[in-house]
Amino acid sequence: MDYWSSNQAEIWRLLWSHAWLSVVPVIIGLVIALPLGWVAARHRWAYPPLVGIAGLLYTIPSLALFVALPGILHTRILDVTNVVVALTVYAVALLVRVVSDGLTSVSADTLQAATAMGYRPAGRFFAVELPLAVPVIAAGVRVATVSNVSLVAVATFVGTAQLGTLFTEGLSRTVNQLPPILTGILLSLVLALVLDLLIQLATRLATPWRRAEVRR
Repeated sequence: MDYWSSNQAEIWRLLWSHAWLSVVPVIIGLVIALPLGWVAARHRWAYPPLVGIAGLLYTIPSLALFVALPGILHTRILDVTNVVVALTVYAVALLVRVVSDGLTSVSADTLQAATAMGYRPAGRFFAVELPLAVPVIAAGVRVATVSNVSLVAVATFVGTAQLGTLFTEGLSRTVNQLPPILTGILLSLVLALVLDLLIQLATRLATPWRRAEVRR
């Protein structure tokens, strides 16, 4: 508690940085994964290469990607853009399969009924396919978000300040190492839990028909 009270402003700053670095790449990744997942779902020949490439991207070690991106993007080694891009790559890698599977889970009868009601392909996608795929996609978003909360801490080694900074601070101390390390671990766990609950809440709000089915 002494450590928290004496470093409260800095801890809140690191927590905010960790939160937006965890969330923003997932949002960008979802925007990119939606059209890729749609292509994989609509054209079955595209599923294996898209999902395969996405899986390979996720196997790249995070620290190696953080270090390699400045040379690819022509940014400074300490530029936070490198972290955002790297975490977006991981989010896309996780979400392409999820989006495709979510869209594929919508039954053919439902699609035919929507077409019979006069929906054109674009309108049917946004009004029928995507809403019905939300539960499956949201499950993937939850995994990607919690994964990012963990991966962000590695960005400490490329100079990006967030909760992982507390780990290195603790390790650099000669005495009383535990307070910053435990604070970083606890806040990371709380952040992951809060973000997961928020996604679940957003999913419930976006799928009111599922609540009606449960009440029946």
